[in-house]
Amino acid sequence: MKLLTRLDRYIIAKFLGTYFFSIALILSISVVFDLNEKIDKFVEHNAPMQAIVFDYYLNFIPYFANLFSALFVFIAVIFFTSKLAENSEIIAMFSCGMSLKRLMRPYMISAAIIALMSYGLSSYVIPKGSVVRLDFQERYVKKKRVDYARNIQMAVEPDVIAYIERYEDFNKTGYRFSLDKFQDKKLISHLTARSITYDTISGAPNRWKLKDYMIRNLEGKHEVITSGKSMDTIIAMEPADFLIMKNQQETMTSPELSAYIAKQKARGIANVKEFEIEYHKRIAMAFAAFILTTIGLTLSCKKTKGGMGLNLGVGLALSFSYILFQTVSSTFAVNGNVPPIVAVWIPNFLYAIIAVYLYIKAPK
Repeated sequence: MKLLTRLDRYIIAKFLGTYFFSIALILSISVVFDLNEKIDKFVEHNAPMQAIVFDYYLNFIPYFANLFSALFVFIAVIFFTSKLAENSEIIAMFSCGMSLKRLMRPYMISAAIIALMSYGLSSYVIPKGSVVRLDFQERYVKKKRVDYARNIQMAVEPDVIAYIERYEDFNKTGYRFSLDKFQDKKLISHLTARSITYDTISGAPNRWKLKDYMIRNLEGKHEVITSGKSMDTIIAMEPADFLIMKNQQETMTSPELSAYIAKQKARGIANVKEFEIEYHKRIAMAFAAFILTTIGLTLSCKKTKGGMGLNLGVGLALSFSYILFQTVSSTFAVNGNVPPIVAVWIPNFLYAIIAVYLYIKAPK
C-alpha cells in the first residue's frame, strides 16, 4: 500500500500551494505599508538602499511570515477545502468510501511540513536575521537599545551577591558597587567601591576595574579592612547580563534562549519571563498548525449553499481570535503570575477542544 496516493499528493500540493501564495500576497501588501510608514525615517537618517533591502526587508519578510503563520494555515485550509467542497470533489471522495479520518492524512502531512519549517525558522534562522534587522532599526528607524540600568542585584557565583545602584553603558561604568560573600549563610566578606568599570580593551571576559574600594573580611570576631584607589579584578558578570534590550529574546536561537534563561534564574534575576514566553511560543506556534488545520478542514469540508464566503468569514474570525488570545495570555504571563508555559499553551489547549468538537460533528 502506497504511503501517498495521487489524491494525497493532489491535496498536499493544493494545501502548500495556497499557503505559500497567501503568504506572498499578504507579505507584498505588508512590505508596501511598512515602507510607506518608514520611508520618512529612512530618508531622514540617510539609510543606504542596500541596507534597506538586504539588512531590513530581507529579514523582515521571514519574521513577519512566521509571526502570522497560523493565520496563513487557516486561510489556506479554509480556501482550498471550500473550493473542493463547492466542486463536489469531497462528496466524490466520501462516496468512494473515504472516511474523514483518511482524508485528514494529507492535511496532517502538510501541517507537519509547515510546523517543522516554522519551528526551524523561528528557532535558528529568524533570530540571526533579527540581529541585523533590529540593528538596522536602532540606527535608522527608532532607538530601542537600553543604555542604563538601576538597582542591579544578582548572584554572580554561589553565595556571592553583587549589587550596582546604577550602570551606564556609554562608559561601561557602574556606581556604588558592592560584593558580598557568604559562608553557611554568614557574611564573611563585604566589598564596596565608588565605581566599577568593565574592561573592553583587553577583550578578556568578566574583567572589571574598581575605584575607591574597601574590603572588609570578617574572621570570627576580628575584622580586616583593606582599601585602595583602584584594583583590577575578575567578577563573573558582564553588562549583557543586566542590560536587556527590547525584543532581545528575538535575537537568540532556542538553545541560546534555554541557556540564557537557566543562567539568569541561577543568578536570581526575575525579568526573564519574556524570554521564557519566546522559547515556549516557538514550540506552541509550530504545534498550532495541526490544530488549526483540523478546525479548517472540519469547517469547510461540507458543501454549503452560500459558497465559501461563510467559511472564510468564520475561519478568519477564529484565526484572528487565536492570535489575539495568544497575545493576551502572553501579557498575563509578563505582568501577572501566570507561568509562561501555561500562558503560551492555553490558546492551543482551548482550540484543541474546539478542533475535537468540530471533528466529532463533521460529516463522516
